[in-house]
Amino acid sequence: MAPGRHQKVELFRNLHVRPGAFIIPNPWDVGTARLLANLGFEALATTSMGYAFSVGQRDNTLSREQAISHIATIAAATDLPVNADLENCFGDAPEVAAETIRLAAEAGVAGGSIEDATGDAANPIYAREFAVERVRAAVEAARNVPGGFVLTARAENYLHGRPDLTDTIARLQGYQEAGADVLYAPGLRTKEDIAAVVSSVDRPVNVVMGLQGVQLSREELAGLGVKRISVGSSLYRTALGAFLRAAHEMAGAGTFTFAADAANPKEVAALLTGEVLG
Repeated sequence: MAPGRHQKVELFRNLHVRPGAFIIPNPWDVGTARLLANLGFEALATTSMGYAFSVGQRDNTLSREQAISHIATIAAATDLPVNADLENCFGDAPEVAAETIRLAAEAGVAGGSIEDATGDAANPIYAREFAVERVRAAVEAARNVPGGFVLTARAENYLHGRPDLTDTIARLQGYQEAGADVLYAPGLRTKEDIAAVVSSVDRPVNVVMGLQGVQLSREELAGLGVKRISVGSSLYRTALGAFLRAAHEMAGAGTFTFAADAANPKEVAALLTGEVLG
């Protein structure tokens, strides 16, 4: 019998407390979710950028209705726990953030994130006190949904031209005090920055790999105390990179050498149905 959402939440929580670190890759559709599940990963996460690009939109332009529909589709495609990329929860007000968390839980995901990025280029990050208030509202909603919800609070400074480690740590500590289950500061640039974040909080820390900058293995990150490793939109962008190289080759040279690197359709078909593992 397929696990229910409550069981998925428990599985997801347990991944964050066992020894070592786990990788949570980011599919962007049903097919990639099933492929990753059948490759043996233990949890999945959605990617707002990957999904937005796949439907012809820029990141941070999806409506809440689009995002909730998408995460429901991914959650239904797999027996694994799914963590939802909920951007800034689609509104400034704490009550909007809380409602987004409730809707995400109803969509079937085991957890999701709230960001402190405003979406306003002129003022990209919420004031710290207000950001904590938003996390506190999201936490209250997460604790009140049937079956629970693993809430990740994100400090977005490094993705918006504000590489301020002191402020980032203060924000994560505030989100911890507000009750967030997992803490995340995407875009940290050095091993030392990652170590400083991990040592400054007592909640599981997510680190993203696949961006430009520091590149560390799962073992190296686990040695720093990291619990969860995501890859954001990098799987989608890797696939899109191959697509664009092939398209440029056809449009420019009129040749088709790109097909030498194409996936074997029989292997993909077998993996989609769980016939091939590894």
